[in-house]
Amino acid sequence: MGLFDILTGKRRLARPAPDRLFAMTTAYVKFETELSITTSGEAGIVFQALATADFDGIVRDMVEVVEGLGSDSDTVVESRDDEYGYRWIVLKDKDFDDLVVGINAVSGALEAGGYGDRILCSVFAFRNAQGRPLYWIYNYKRGSFYPFVPAGGAQQRDSESELRLKAQVGAELPLEAELERWFPLWGIPI
Repeated sequence: MGLFDILTGKRRLARPAPDRLFAMTTAYVKFETELSITTSGEAGIVFQALATADFDGIVRDMVEVVEGLGSDSDTVVESRDDEYGYRWIVLKDKDFDDLVVGINAVSGALEAGGYGDRILCSVFAFRNAQGRPLYWIYNYKRGSFYPFVPAGGAQQRDSESELRLKAQVGAELPLEAELERWFPLWGIPI
C-alpha cells in the first residue's frame, strides 16, 4: 500500500499473472493420461458487454483475430449473449491447445483495450470417463481455477466430484483455495 492509496482510502488489487491461464495446457496432459478426462472441444470466455462503439469494435476485432488464428487451426468462433446479459465468445476446436490460445487472445484484447475488469471468467468443457460433463472455470479476478460438475436436475452440482478433482489435480493448476468462491455457472452455452 502506497502513500497515494492511504490518502485516497483506496487499495489497488494485485492483478493475477496472465500466464496462469496456460497452466490448463499442462494440466490437460494429466487429465487425459491419469484421470480419463477428455476435452469436449469447446471453451468460452464470458464478460459484461458495453453498448459503446469502442467496446463493440474491440470485440469485433478480437473475433476476427481468433477466426484468423482459427483458419490455421480449424477453430470456430461464435458470439452470443446469455439470459443474464453477459456476452460469451465460444470457441470450438478439437485441438485443446488451440482453445487455450484462442481464449488467451480474447482476454488479451479486452485487457489491452482497457476492459479487463469486464471479464468474468473462462470456461473449459470436458467429459469424465463416464461421459458426464464437467467444467474447469478460470476466474480472472482471482487468477485461479476451480471445477464445476453439474449433477443433473434443476441446478444441482456434484460437490463430491468437484472436491475429488481438486485433490487429484494437485499442483497442476493454480486452484481457488476458498471453496465458497467456487461459483456455479448455470446455462453454460458449451
